[in-house]
Amino acid sequence: MSVTGAGVPGAPAGGLAATVLDRLTNAYAGAADPVRAAAMRAYMKDVAPFLGLTTPVRRALSRTVVAGLPRPGEADCTAIALRCWELPEREYHYFAVDYLRRHVGRCSSGLLPVTRHLISTVSWWDTVDLLAAHVVGPLVAADPALTAEMDAWIADDDLWIARAALLHQLRYKERTDTGRLFAYCVRQSGHPDFFVRKAIGWCLREYAKTDPEAVRVFVERERGRLAPLSVREALKNIGS
Repeated sequence: MSVTGAGVPGAPAGGLAATVLDRLTNAYAGAADPVRAAAMRAYMKDVAPFLGLTTPVRRALSRTVVAGLPRPGEADCTAIALRCWELPEREYHYFAVDYLRRHVGRCSSGLLPVTRHLISTVSWWDTVDLLAAHVVGPLVAADPALTAEMDAWIADDDLWIARAALLHQLRYKERTDTGRLFAYCVRQSGHPDFFVRKAIGWCLREYAKTDPEAVRVFVERERGRLAPLSVREALKNIGS
């Protein structure tokens, strides 16, 4: 593999990735709807062009793309994700996210730099949030040494990297490292961007489903530092 920068391996030619991308581009392009594509692009604030595939159509096509293919290794997952990200239309990025979600259990901590590249490139909530909760989260859970990386991500100048750090424990429930969760929320409590303030409230609200009293106590203690949006989101289901 080549290296694209920041230690992220480039997408090689050939192999499983070539088969998947050939099938994928043929299937998706053949179902494109330019009228719907324009509306989808506008809804997503022009982050990327779209083909105009509805979610049910896209998922059905994706099943045909991978039908009969062998299960991938980590190198395959990396190559497929990076090659999808090189394509402009957003549906290819969605395919990559879904593919990584499905096969993250077959990958090691070596996938984290690749995932960071995806999060920080063509960044918007529609891919960042899924990568954070369903790819970064499982990788960190499988290799606790990666918590040091999350500690670096939460301080990153890239708001999407910081948001991913906040959301990576979103599905942990009883396994949540509450000390780290609360520390991350405090660390970014003064962030000026909506998407970080919203993520603080969201991760707290999600953990409140497991331990509402802990979240209530934390919010009350830090109410002076947390943005009103974060507080409202955190307490949405448990009251003030």
